[in-house]
Amino acid sequence: MDIEVLREICVGKIGVTESFPFDENTLVFKVGGKMFLLIDLANPVAFNAKCNPEKAVQLREEYDEVTPGYHMNKVHWNTVNMQGRLSFQQLKELIDHSYDLVFNSLPKKLRDGIIMNPDEKRASK
Repeated sequence: MDIEVLREICVGKIGVTESFPFDENTLVFKVGGKMFLLIDLANPVAFNAKCNPEKAVQLREEYDEVTPGYHMNKVHWNTVNMQGRLSFQQLKELIDHSYDLVFNSLPKKLRDGIIMNPDEKRASK
């Protein structure tokens, strides 16, 4: 997977925005104003994604490509190397899992608003 494909997967999800809140190199994808994925454009070989804590431990034990989130809460975030043995489908599932965790943690009213007006929420910043 490369950065262009990763970006298309992320912005293709309902209610996703993309921005550079930290610096000009760190591309951040959010849903409902909350981050679910970030990637360093200066070296786009890995991304940080949110993960269920139990699943995070399991993935880190099974795959060298999955490590505790760099500069993130190590319990809830993984850094995922895209150049290892993880398949495209596995990488996509990790992105989907991160999005779903964040989306499902949003207040119901906000989730409903995103679902009802998906195009309105998909603005780049």
